[in-house]
Amino acid sequence: MIRYEVNKAITPKQFLDILKRSGLAERRPVDDAKCIEKMIHNANLVVTAWANDKLVGIARSVTDYSYCCYLSDLAIARAFQKKGIGRELIARTQAELGPRCAIILLSAPDAVDYYPRIGLEKHSSAWVLPREKRLKNSIFLTSK
Repeated sequence: MIRYEVNKAITPKQFLDILKRSGLAERRPVDDAKCIEKMIHNANLVVTAWANDKLVGIARSVTDYSYCCYLSDLAIARAFQKKGIGRELIARTQAELGPRCAIILLSAPDAVDYYPRIGLEKHSSAWVLPREKRLKNSIFLTSK
């Protein structure tokens, strides 16, 4: 039986473990303990799935609870995938949000076919500014 929790405190070690057991670790800064700690500490909506006392899934989000919610990490331990846990984590995330609040996420390549199957709509005009890049011709950045 899976138990779900909203905003139950988890440790950076537990977060790192679920990233590794889900396969999402290859896309996250798992070798940077400070970053992992801040990712957990600064998320303001975390829905978790537990099998007994073992963390088996997480939906980690940053949101204003009114207009938008960026679901940054959806990670389910491989042994628990394809059992509806991801869908339930997203549903419980949505239940915590205001009625006009949209959930926004960027899919890992392996999960790109999953999201439309559960009802998410593809958005054709999303943009990303990668960490290693800077805005072009920014007065702020060139004046420093």
